[in-house]
Amino acid sequence: MKTRRPARTPGRPRAFDPDRALDRALEVFWRKGYEGASLSDLTSAMRINRPSLYAAFGDKQTLFRRALDRYAEGPASHALDALNEPTARAAVERLLYTSVDAMTDAHNPRGCLLVQGALACGDEARTVKRELLTRREAGEEALCQRLKRAKSGGDLPLDSDPVALARYVTTVIHGMAVQAAGGVGRAELRKTVEIALRAWPN
Repeated sequence: MKTRRPARTPGRPRAFDPDRALDRALEVFWRKGYEGASLSDLTSAMRINRPSLYAAFGDKQTLFRRALDRYAEGPASHALDALNEPTARAAVERLLYTSVDAMTDAHNPRGCLLVQGALACGDEARTVKRELLTRREAGEEALCQRLKRAKSGGDLPLDSDPVALARYVTTVIHGMAVQAAGGVGRAELRKTVEIALRAWPN
């Protein structure tokens, strides 16, 4: 008499890793911008289906905001770290050079997500554009406050303008982000930083 073998059960599915999935979504948004990243692009990169994406992260805008938070905590964390330098000049110099390094890191997409993410955003993505603008303004304001403290502490000349200086540095960074995304190399961008620092008030 033959004994019947128990039916084989399928292998246990691999556990879903939301952190890894979010990292993959971040890379897609960084490369393609918000509107350029389709749901198919995202689910393919994240290796999940649409119901799983919605269940874990909500809609596309919510996922994008989560990716922005991830970006701030990881690839862009150098920006706030730079402001801890003991002098305003050292803080800005570190901010500019580390920005170049981040924009041209071979392990990440080129450029800056806060700049790239808003490219070609239409009316349907107005809330996303506002989110990106708010975050860029927050970064500029943090730099401005650092420069105001430097001025009040005698680290900047009395006739210096912290608001204008912060806007100048931010403009240089955003311009370099566009250049980096277009293929300009690290060495060339570091030369841009050297020239930009010549305008620093003595």
